[in-house]
Amino acid sequence: MSIRLRRPALAVVVCALALTVSACGGSGSGDGAKASGPATLPFWGWANGQDAVVKAFNASHKDIQLKYTKVTDQLTMQKQLTNAVKAKNAPCLVQNTAEYVTSWVAQGALADITQYVGSDKDKFNTGSWASAQVQGKTYGVPTSSAPTFTIYRTDLFTKYGIKAPATWDEFIAAGKVLKKHNIKITNFAGEDPSTLIVLAMQAGAHWYSIDGNSWKVDFQDAGTLKAAKVIQEIVDNDLNSKLSFADYAAVQRNYDNGGTATRQISTWQMAGMVQNFTKSFGDWALAPYPTYSGEAAKTPAGQNLTGSVTLVTKQCAHQQQAAEAALWMSTNAGAVKTMASPTTGNGVMPALKDSNAYVGEAISPKLLGDNYEPAKKIVTDSLDTVTTDWVYGPDWTAMIPEMQAGWAKVVNKQEKVTDLLAHMQEWTVGDLKSRGISVKG
Repeated sequence: MSIRLRRPALAVVVCALALTVSACGGSGSGDGAKASGPATLPFWGWANGQDAVVKAFNASHKDIQLKYTKVTDQLTMQKQLTNAVKAKNAPCLVQNTAEYVTSWVAQGALADITQYVGSDKDKFNTGSWASAQVQGKTYGVPTSSAPTFTIYRTDLFTKYGIKAPATWDEFIAAGKVLKKHNIKITNFAGEDPSTLIVLAMQAGAHWYSIDGNSWKVDFQDAGTLKAAKVIQEIVDNDLNSKLSFADYAAVQRNYDNGGTATRQISTWQMAGMVQNFTKSFGDWALAPYPTYSGEAAKTPAGQNLTGSVTLVTKQCAHQQQAAEAALWMSTNAGAVKTMASPTTGNGVMPALKDSNAYVGEAISPKLLGDNYEPAKKIVTDSLDTVTTDWVYGPDWTAMIPEMQAGWAKVVNKQEKVTDLLAHMQEWTVGDLKSRGISVKG
């Protein structure tokens, strides 16, 4: 799916401190005093299965009731939440993904709920818990984790004598073999720079970090340049399809028909494959995410692969109850099972510390066939390798559209990856300064 977002209005950035975003949260006035009668909490989300989870929550709670509104997708969520915050009618709870948490905190949109859920930290895996935090404060409850791995066409790999690539060098070599048979090894959608983000994370890059009382920006560190080299080689050798997720069905048909042979995904993306394929069931298998040569595996939580969080807004009049509801949806066994299944939910891996029991639920025996049992270990191993030290900057929602424009040029060979990175360095520093935020870079 596309990740295009509209740049938030500057007036919304009410927390444009000259320093960091550490003071942007707060519990507000609605921090938990229970009103007479049940508290009704508006909840916006887009994931399949959430309506069933809400129904189960409401049936088991007398003092709190959730009023669920299904938003079309992540793009729509960002736009609608921006407008709702401006109009001071934001819902109490919103589904979002980790890359946007810092931006919403910087806009003063989220409530600090550390006092209500901080003691539950040990129920969740480290990477997922970090996704709901900004500078040690917790603004929501993680709902899913995003172990990342490769799914590939075993029939094509066997036919052309290729092994599942363990490294990016092997991935490129396999791509060159497949190219001779008019098959691409991967797909780079022109609107989706997530591959660059993921590979940079994997290489230990840090585009944003906090240095004293300022933000530090670095789109040209050693890790990012390592990622750029891999991507540039794939593009230069025409190893990638260029199908836009705007036509999601066409992308899926391409995989199903054997036009593209691999995809780096998490469990939730397998649900779309199951729903759209007709020909290749049983021909897919999982392999660990490729590593950089000579390095141990480190699967990152990438841009489009990151886990979801349920966030509590500052405008919510019942923040404690909202925090309790978010916690229930992420820890109740029935709710977690509903969301983990690609049939009843959207195939997400739970954010819980011990999620092994849900691996079988989150992957598809129909898609994987005889490769289903071996795939369980791939997913289980990936659960412990999610990046935990990546920081999303306070202007991430504005930075991504700028990067998308440059990424489209990279995919179409109109500029190099290093040109895009140089532009993003200059642009991001300038953007933060324009918001009154102290920045180095």
